[in-house]
Amino acid sequence: MSNKLKFAFYWACSCGGCEVAVLDIHEKILDVIKIADIVFWPCAMDFKYTDVEAMDDKSIDVCFFNGGIRNSEHEHIAKLLRQKSKTLISFGSCAHLGGVPGLANFYKTSELFDRAYLETESTDNPNKILPKTKVNVPEGELELPKVFERLRALHQVVDVDYYLPGCPPPANTIAKAVELIATGKLPPKGTVIAGASSVCDECSRDRKEKRISKIYRYHEITPKFEECLFDQGIICMGPATRSGCEGQCTTTNIPCRGCFGPAEGVADIGSKMISALASVLDVEDEATAQKMSDEVLDPAGLMYTFSLPTSMLKGKRD
Repeated sequence: MSNKLKFAFYWACSCGGCEVAVLDIHEKILDVIKIADIVFWPCAMDFKYTDVEAMDDKSIDVCFFNGGIRNSEHEHIAKLLRQKSKTLISFGSCAHLGGVPGLANFYKTSELFDRAYLETESTDNPNKILPKTKVNVPEGELELPKVFERLRALHQVVDVDYYLPGCPPPANTIAKAVELIATGKLPPKGTVIAGASSVCDECSRDRKEKRISKIYRYHEITPKFEECLFDQGIICMGPATRSGCEGQCTTTNIPCRGCFGPAEGVADIGSKMISALASVLDVEDEATAQKMSDEVLDPAGLMYTFSLPTSMLKGKRD
């Protein structure tokens, strides 16, 4: 038996970018191989759930779990991997916060199914067949996982030890986590392995905190590289978002979208952004306020792009 650490990776409701991000650490992957054997990684190797079920409890040292919990299969595997793992890491925005798939919480499951299987322009479904959890066919009974009414983040289903934020987590964040694991210097349980301040503290752009009279969508102007995007009328989530990404988006002239989640001390990222936006708007009367408010298209989708399931909203309320 190898004396190396035992690592596991799993992909639930997400795009799969976090799986690729593991390879973004390039030659540092050799450091991972030195300290760990991968005992479960369905994306890369042929593993079955029965392989995990046969493992001893707590035999996996560290499990990197990416993706939110959207259906009964995700929930089952999350609980199984929690049982088998000493340390469970919420890996990436979807597991940490709910991620982009979490925006579906603004709709009922029935509405999502109608759109996906009946209403899309490319759909050819004359018999209006919708997915069922069980169906009988000549070969026997087929079963699909049950889709839940809402997507949940990993920690809303099982106990999580650490969080690696990002969509996907940047290479430096992953490398830092691996180093902490290898040296046995992991921080206190519940720590988000990233910065504690905001993205604005990492951004090199010049902030003058001037008042803005118009809000632009990103494609409507060509932003100046040296000037704060917020000051140019582009909504940037930097004031409310946790640091640690080294401003990777803002350095390429792209506004922050909040994938690292709320900064330390921020209870709700959307509420913080509404406050930040209100503080810079050049509003003199109600008509101007309404005009600028109308310029913020889909404010909930914009401000909760990655964090709706873990926000105060959680999703659509009946």
